[in-house]
Amino acid sequence: MSLTLLQNKNLISTENLTIQFGENIVVDKIGFSIKQGEILGIVGESGSGKSITALSLMGLCPSAATITAEKGILYLDNDNNKIDLSKLNRKQFEKIRGNRISMVFQEPMTSLNAVQKCGVQVAEILHIHKKIKKKLIYNRVLELFDEVLLSEPAKTYNKYPHQLSGGQRQRVMIAMALACNPQLLIADEPTTALDVTVQKTILTLLKKLQIKYRMSILFITHDLGVVSEICDRVLVMHRGKIVEELTIAQLQTNKAKHPYTKGLLACKPPEDSRPHRLQTINDFMSKKEAAGTDERLPIDMSEQTIIMDVTSLSKHFPQGKSFMGKVTAWYKAVDDVSFSIFSNETLGLIGESGCGKTTLSRTLLKLTEITSGKVLFEGQNINELKKKKLIDFRKQVQIIFQDPYSSLNPDMTIGNALIEPLKVHNIYSSRKERQDYIVSLLEKTGLNGDDLRKYPHQFSGGQRQRIVIARALILKPKLIICDEVVSALDVSVQAQVLNLLNDLKDEFGLTYLFVSHDLSVVRYMSDRMMVMRKGKIVETGSSDELFTNPKDQYTRTLIESIPGRIKNTYSI
Repeated sequence: MSLTLLQNKNLISTENLTIQFGENIVVDKIGFSIKQGEILGIVGESGSGKSITALSLMGLCPSAATITAEKGILYLDNDNNKIDLSKLNRKQFEKIRGNRISMVFQEPMTSLNAVQKCGVQVAEILHIHKKIKKKLIYNRVLELFDEVLLSEPAKTYNKYPHQLSGGQRQRVMIAMALACNPQLLIADEPTTALDVTVQKTILTLLKKLQIKYRMSILFITHDLGVVSEICDRVLVMHRGKIVEELTIAQLQTNKAKHPYTKGLLACKPPEDSRPHRLQTINDFMSKKEAAGTDERLPIDMSEQTIIMDVTSLSKHFPQGKSFMGKVTAWYKAVDDVSFSIFSNETLGLIGESGCGKTTLSRTLLKLTEITSGKVLFEGQNINELKKKKLIDFRKQVQIIFQDPYSSLNPDMTIGNALIEPLKVHNIYSSRKERQDYIVSLLEKTGLNGDDLRKYPHQFSGGQRQRIVIARALILKPKLIICDEVVSALDVSVQAQVLNLLNDLKDEFGLTYLFVSHDLSVVRYMSDRMMVMRKGKIVETGSSDELFTNPKDQYTRTLIESIPGRIKNTYSI
């Protein structure tokens, strides 16, 4: 039977599905269907109800959840054998989960068992559901690894998750999900934290496997661009409700009607302009015109001084040692790199994971020792700085890390976390002065003084990133290194944080080194861009020039890999 014929029949059908925790309703009377052989996308911000809806189909909702539905039907076979998922107990779900319905989670490192070999974890699924001989199971796992394009399947079988890259771990998760040839594959943000090139490969792989196995896919994401790359239809969720349903053709031709959908599209950095501010979902929901949406002009480099000058910088790590402990091979994480950062500019650094971006950032801060070369900050060689001058240097150069949760102490209130650097550097003489200063900074980042008594877990991801930005500003630095600061955020929160960074740059006269694997975000933020590959800078130029006329093939590959390049024409 062809996929076209299969799509005439519903595999999943539900009406008035409601999920609540006590009095709190997180999914509110939604209805949808997934056709056989169809890829259905669900898009929305964190907290919109996407993931909990998918978990309800797997019987994985927390025990505190109450699920009700007028219909919750899974067609297990083509002969209309129906099972009401809302009425299954734990034992009944165990026969379906991993067998008829499988799931690929967002973060494979936390989904895979860290102390079990990857092949053994995939084999376990086959052992539970198929009851076949060990030799046949082993051969099937190797076939699956080959299907998901993992090189050297036999070696991968015996590797642990930490020995694989993020993209490879996600392929192992896909192999595990496909092991029993499920009718429905749920992919929950499977490409969110991946490089654009790896992301494109995973999306292409999922589409290819979906056609081969004639399965349905429920694809969950916050990025409408990714949805347009792989899905047939899309449901837009907001605060537990489905606010709009679109075909991909309607999405790509700007036929969305609901302001929330329009906002999701509009808050992504555009490719054909660089507005001073990005529009946000709140602008569309409140029908409020965003201020300062005029074109942001690049700064005139001839009028700026060099704040940091990097010459022939290298950072090597030992890769192999002899029996006597002598290093026999070196890994060149940063390999003979030279560039300058001008005052008041935003210099973008783009490249895939493992190219050396983060190592370079840490080397510029002297958080890791330089192997060779020089880094001059305002004319001073940072490698020659001793204790007191090094402390002064660290006041002038700050970093904002990718994951705000892991860079904040979970046992320390936000107030104490922000006061700490003021104490270390003897800034202000009393706690009241320090607290007043912190409150003023928090207010600039969109928070308030009441937040000082809260702990990191009491904030959303976007709020935590604002706190980390405030902490970076506390010592009034001249240069801030932004290391993947928006890569884990929803596109809507991402727009708010990017607007905030630009506002603070203008107000405090800051200079940024903006590090990311997302070329469209770097292009929007940066005056100039550098492209890094395998420890080397392969191309440098103005953001507009490099994006529209790339000279290096690697840069062209990064640009071509940007998913779902929808031209947005929505206005408030």
